[in-house]
Amino acid sequence: MTTNFDNVFLKHCNNLFKRYQILLPLQENLYKAYEIICQSFLGDKTLFLCGNGGSAADCEHIAGELLKGFLQSRGLDQTRKDELMNVNKDTEKGKFLTENLQSGLKAISLTSHPSLHTAITNDTCAELGFAQQLNALGRKGDVLLAISTSGNAENVIFASHVGRSLGIKVIGLTGESGGKLADYCDVLLNVPEKETFKVQELHLPVYHTLCAMIEEKIFS
Repeated sequence: MTTNFDNVFLKHCNNLFKRYQILLPLQENLYKAYEIICQSFLGDKTLFLCGNGGSAADCEHIAGELLKGFLQSRGLDQTRKDELMNVNKDTEKGKFLTENLQSGLKAISLTSHPSLHTAITNDTCAELGFAQQLNALGRKGDVLLAISTSGNAENVIFASHVGRSLGIKVIGLTGESGGKLADYCDVLLNVPEKETFKVQELHLPVYHTLCAMIEEKIFS
């Protein structure tokens, strides 16, 4: 069965696969991930991200690309500009904000909040840090991007379990095997490498491409 990819996806993926032909087997699942995340954002939902070590840094990186302009400037629409201009009649600050703020997408990295993480570690179990946050913040229609190079990170798997129970779609970003995390994913993006640093090297072009195509689809 051939998937009818949209033009935005084809443009960005052709560029990706030209540079990283090794990632071509991910095309179908990358399209599914793109569709799921776009649908969620268009429904005013939230993308949550979790991972450990280098993958935690990737979570912050992805959130940063989505919360503000990535490849586009994302100027505010007129309604939002009017709202900013109508606060306390402070036209100077309102004008500055309308000219400099950008439209963003709701992306939350669950790797933040060190006080909460240490409290959970002390009070219950360190592996529940992501799961506890998602249990409190997650809602049906949201998406969780769960990153684990091995696919076996317990705290990431616990978060994915909680996500599925809430009606949250789970997209896994892993190494070749997918590990135990694969059983909790609606879509698995398992790059064809096994060694941690090599897996991480392939994760970056995958999520940069996702961010670029999502941005263009929603803001163009």
